[in-house]
Amino acid sequence: MGNNIEQWSSKLAFILAAAGSAIGLGAIWKFPYVAGTSGGGIFLLIFILFTVLVGLPLLLGELIIGRSTQKDAIQSYKQIAPNSAWHLIGCLGIVTCFILLSFYSVVGGWIVIYIFKGITGGLTGLTEQQYSDLFGQSISNPSLTVFAQFIFLLITIFVVSKGISNGIEKANKFMMPALFVIFLILIIRSVTLDGAMEGITFFLKPEISNVTSETILYAMGQSFFALSVGVSVMVTYSSYLSKNENLPQSAISIVFLSVLVALLSGLAIFPAVFSFGLSPDAGPVLLFNVLPTVFGQMPFGILFLVAFLLLFLFATLTSAFSLLEIVVAPVAKGNEAKRKKYSWIFGLCIFIVGIPSALSFGIWNHITIFDKSIFDAADFLVSNILLPVGALLISIFVPLKISKEALFAELLHGSSISRKIFVMWYILLKYLAPIVIIFVFLDVLGII
Repeated sequence: MGNNIEQWSSKLAFILAAAGSAIGLGAIWKFPYVAGTSGGGIFLLIFILFTVLVGLPLLLGELIIGRSTQKDAIQSYKQIAPNSAWHLIGCLGIVTCFILLSFYSVVGGWIVIYIFKGITGGLTGLTEQQYSDLFGQSISNPSLTVFAQFIFLLITIFVVSKGISNGIEKANKFMMPALFVIFLILIIRSVTLDGAMEGITFFLKPEISNVTSETILYAMGQSFFALSVGVSVMVTYSSYLSKNENLPQSAISIVFLSVLVALLSGLAIFPAVFSFGLSPDAGPVLLFNVLPTVFGQMPFGILFLVAFLLLFLFATLTSAFSLLEIVVAPVAKGNEAKRKKYSWIFGLCIFIVGIPSALSFGIWNHITIFDKSIFDAADFLVSNILLPVGALLISIFVPLKISKEALFAELLHGSSISRKIFVMWYILLKYLAPIVIIFVFLDVLGII
């Protein structure tokens, strides 16, 4: 009972879906501006180190939980640790994904607005100040932001309601390759601009003098969130895998694609930003203010801008699919009729919960929670509290509740992993990951 009857059609389908989950706002929206404000090249280097040393072991831990049980994020923990409270990790993941998608869909709505404005000529020939004003006007318009958020969630609900192979898999097979093609076009355009080399140097050359404790902590956080670990998304996704798939290889492929997209987003953005003499540390508005300015000064710039926005939408949607999937999977239990019904029920509930976040830049901008807007408070709760707690619990759960021999046996299904590599992974997961997560968590809360 409770076993998933749905499966990915191939390992590639799983890797594309899992990478699509990881590659979203974190890689394309957040990574460039955090790198821009945190020292460029040195941030990139530390980010890659933490992704490999902390993110990868955690990711593999989640894949083992899901694949070994073939069950959703709650039932999998119940099977491994019956008659205990460990299944609350899965419940925490579902709550986290629910809240995350509620404000994530607001930014998805902004992208929908900008694509519409780009296609209808509303983004053509403006100054940097006018782009800034336009962004402010767009996100403070209550009916526009709520409607755009609704459109974004409608697409997400529609795809998830179609199931694993007919919905999520088909969408990702088109969206992920399209994302890489558009990225490559943008990079070629960006690196061939006059003065682009300065941006490339800033992004790729590590300057030790740029290192601060904040740089290290931001890189830890970014690497950690870039892989969708900590919310049991990968537990749910790997439960649809056959026993013959090579888990270590799949985990490495997901990490590789995630780091690659972070690299590509930096190469698409920083050369253009430096070429036009703009600031790389513009912060969260980098994509919506600075990039339209850059594209506006290029021949056929509006085409490149619309292409980038479409890419951005694809990446955001692929993450949204996984966030809704983890909420729907425990109640759908592989039943097609239940999947359709609950995709719509939960999707519309998420929309309603997200409305305050959408309005927090306009008519509700006076409402604050701990001196933060509703949107920022939701973001802080998810990124800085729920995600680290979830990841910490998973890093404790796997070595504690699954024996070393059972873990090794599960990894040997479909792979020929050596005992040495296994021991290295086990040490990283059991000792390094919890220490790093606690360190980041305490710093974020201002305790250290």
